Amino acid sequence: MRIAHLIMAHRAPAQLVRQLRGLHHPQADCFIHLDTKADLSVFSFLGTLPQVQFVRRRFAINWGGFGFTEALLASLRELLAHPARYEFINLLSGQDYPLRPAEELHAYLAAHPGRSFVEAEPMGSPWWQANRSRLERYHLTDAPALPGRYAVQRALNAVLPRRQFPLGGYVVYGGNMSCWYTLSRTAAEYLVNFFTLHPELHRFGRLSWGSDEFLVATVLYNSPLRETLLNNSLRYIDWSQGGAHPKLLTTADLPALLASGRFWGRKFDLDTDTAVLDELDARHQNRLQTAARPGLPVD
Repeated sequence: MRIAHLIMAHRAPAQLVRQLRGLHHPQADCFIHLDTKADLSVFSFLGTLPQVQFVRRRFAINWGGFGFTEALLASLRELLAHPARYEFINLLSGQDYPLRPAEELHAYLAAHPGRSFVEAEPMGSPWWQANRSRLERYHLTDAPALPGRYAVQRALNAVLPRRQFPLGGYVVYGGNMSCWYTLSRTAAEYLVNFFTLHPELHRFGRLSWGSDEFLVATVLYNSPLRETLLNNSLRYIDWSQGGAHPKLLTTADLPALLASGRFWGRKFDLDTDTAVLDELDARHQNRLQTAARPGLPVD
């Protein structure tokens, strides 16, 4: 069983090196989507690492914009056409980091063939009560060069009716954990085909905010594949500080990270705390050595 890690990156090549090292496995390949706003020459050496390459088509990704979803779909098409034939495609950011050895991830996914791991909440949940505006109002996030962009945005929302999701009868799903997931090959194929057949989703997403946190989840949770979805992102993300971004994880978070049983944490910053990554690497090595010695439990 071969898997692909799709990494959305725009900064910190040194941190990416460590991440790629932690993801390395004989049955895994890593693909990097580098934001067009980043200088490729600074990152190009990563493509010389074993089982690492860049996806061919790059997009500009603005925070909250539709570029993330466009980059995802284009990258999925490329990975699905790859001769390696990946059974899982795992989406990560450049600031994610493995919490468990790659061998444990591959064993876990092999035990869950055809399942996808997508964490989301249906419309009406507390998260949606606080975030309905990203769906119902007009947003010009991907038009940063438009003079008076925010004035135009306010005018649109003042005179036009609230927006409705373009697919009738769909329950909308989303959440701040919903844009990072691990997809089965079948789910990835379904997404690519569905978005091709429904260009209205592209039009809707371009005028939404944070479409990456609800479009994919909504399509999958309303699909024939719903029974194959597990509402678990396999990721540890700490939103306890509130605000628009999750907490940066440090050595102080190690007990919670290790107790979570999750496979990745986000987000980390090499410039803020290197020690937490050093400790995770050391524990990965210890778990592998312990697992290789018969009769000794892995803690």
